Amino acid sequence: MATWNVNSVKQRMPRLLDWLDERAPDVVCLQETKLADDAFSSLLGAELTARGYETALYGEVQWNGVAILSKVGLDDVVTGVANAPGFPNPEARAVAATCGGIRIHSLYVPNGRVPDSEHYHYKLAWLAALRDVVAGGPAEQIVCGDMNIAPTDADVFDPAAFQGSTHVTAPERQALAELMATGLHDVVRDRWPTERVFSYWDYRAGMFHQDLGMRIDLTLASDPVAERVKAAWIDRKARKGTGPSDHAPVIVDLDVAPDGDIGPVVPPPSNPRGGRKRTTKLPQNR
Repeated sequence: MATWNVNSVKQRMPRLLDWLDERAPDVVCLQETKLADDAFSSLLGAELTARGYETALYGEVQWNGVAILSKVGLDDVVTGVANAPGFPNPEARAVAATCGGIRIHSLYVPNGRVPDSEHYHYKLAWLAALRDVVAGGPAEQIVCGDMNIAPTDADVFDPAAFQGSTHVTAPERQALAELMATGLHDVVRDRWPTERVFSYWDYRAGMFHQDLGMRIDLTLASDPVAERVKAAWIDRKARKGTGPSDHAPVIVDLDVAPDGDIGPVVPPPSNPRGGRKRTTKLPQNR
């Protein structure tokens, strides 16, 4: 299975279809689709059906939007997160379904914008509601997507560059830890505990080519599912080339790993920043 923030499925359509043909995942969770459900179906419905996918959609015009594509069943679809706040109205940020016996949640967690802002507190409350839903769920679950939180300092290229920013604050990380305390494992980090591995790179300032990124796209699995993991990695190739998303897919193989246990990032970074350590300012702070 895979999770990918595509940052507009309309903009990414040719790349998405080529990627589906290349990787052939059984289940795909998408975020930031940025399309209402009827527009998504008009754009991609026939292409996905031809590839054997059923779809569960929760979208809205222009913003947010999540989806699950599945070749292995799509049952008990639920949109949204029970008792989660809106901003001020509910946003299309979560869809869940049972695929191949596993309850799968595709999530686009609120960004938080600025620490201690109204949107930041919305993010924390939304995560608390998600934690309660997952805690009451079945034994076999995958909670994945753009979590908009880097779990530790090892998940950003330079912790000093992020001081005063969202995604790395103690309350956000605590909210993520409380979600994981329901019995979830960060399967990429569990498999590659000391490796440099990112899933998001800002479009600006050559951040991708210098491998100045963050790991904010996560796949969290409950015990019975985590025990089945044979490979877990970031498909960095999908971030290369013309017109990419600013995120790369996270791929997790259960039971069988067709490509083998190939490493945390495929292919390796183009030109990772090395040498003397110095703080790099984020593009928005320059």
